[in-house]
Order: sequence, then C-alpha cells, then structure tokens
Amino acid sequence: MWLLNSSIGRKVIMAVTGLALILFLTFHCAMNIVALFSGEGYNMICELLGANWYAVAATVGLAGLAVVHIVFAFILTAQNRRARGNVRYAVTDKPSKVEWSSQNMLVLGIIVVLGLLLHLFNFWFNMMFAEMTGMETAHHPADGFAFIKDTFANPVYVVLYIIWLVALWFHLSHGFWSLMQTFGWSGKVWFNRWKVIGIVYTTLLMLGFLVVVLAFAVGCAPSLCCAI
Repeated sequence: MWLLNSSIGRKVIMAVTGLALILFLTFHCAMNIVALFSGEGYNMICELLGANWYAVAATVGLAGLAVVHIVFAFILTAQNRRARGNVRYAVTDKPSKVEWSSQNMLVLGIIVVLGLLLHLFNFWFNMMFAEMTGMETAHHPADGFAFIKDTFANPVYVVLYIIWLVALWFHLSHGFWSLMQTFGWSGKVWFNRWKVIGIVYTTLLMLGFLVVVLAFAVGCAPSLCCAI
C-alpha cells in the first residue's frame, strides 16, 4: 500500500492524523473554557461524555490516531537521518532559514507525548476509566470540575502543564502549515499565509488552555469565586 510504503504516503498519514488531533484540541479547549464560567455546565459536559459507547469509541479512535501519528513521526525522522547519512556530521552550523521547531520536532513531540500521558492520568484515568471499572477516586467520575481544581492547585502540575503547552505551540505552529503543504494547498502566496494562520490559530488555542490553567492555579476563575 503506497500510504505505508512511500515517504509521501507516510507524510499524508501524518498530516491527516495531525489535523484530527488539532480538531480534538480545539473541541477540548472550548470545553475547558466552559469551566471558567460554570462548574455545573462543565460537569454536564463531562457527564454527557462519560463512559458511553460513543465516548469510549471516540477515545479509542483518538488514541489510535495519536499512536499512528507518533509512530510515523519516528519513522519519518529515522528515514530523514538515513537519507542524510554522514552528511549531518559534516556541518555544525544550523541553517538560518530553517525554523527552530522544524529542527527539534522529535524532541517537541516527546514532550507533547509525556504531557499527554500526564493529562490522561490526571483526568481520563480518574474519570472515564474510573467510571468504566468502578474504581474509587477522590471525586465522582463525572465531577471534572473538582479534578481541575485539584490538579491546578498543585504548583508542580501547573509548571508541567505550561511546559507542555509551550511545546504544543511550537509543535502545532510548525505542523499546521506543514500539513497544508502536504495536502498541496500551499503555493507561493499561500505558503506564508498558512504560516501566519497557523501561528495565530495555535496561539489562540494555547492561550485558551493557558488561561484555564492559570485561572484555577490562582483561584480566580469566575466559577470558583461563585463557589466560595
């Protein structure tokens, strides 16, 4: 199958899975922002997205997409290094026109994966997994608002999440225009436009997540103020 056996096919798979993950992050960010205004509203969404068959299927599907994206990222990185051979050792200066994020996508990807695992432990494990298995947790599995408060009351988690968001910003800002290039949607004019659109969109997306983290870290989320 050409998608698996050719470098172009593998890049297409990376682009499709990357786009799906960007859309998921967009939904997730919009969901988190609800918590800034209403803890009850956020918990209603959590209950709706509980251990229902469609939520479980979506979780499995997203996990599969993430695994495929990560595996193919390592394959493409190894392929590029083999293609360069010993040439990469002959040049010590980094090309000035190549973005820092492009040169360090593998490192950024590893940080993103570690942050994702931390996020799954703090929320999915204590919510959907706990509901499916009947495991006892500090709060009701559908009380996502309580888990947000607990998580970001811990300064260590706040710092780790900020590092994760910064890595996500670099990873996605590069990946956004890269996937458009893979799809063939970037000519001479649109290449720079997609770069700008990607940076603006990724910045707004990461700011949405960051606002939630910081608002709960300092206890100034409107829903927190109402609860006091």
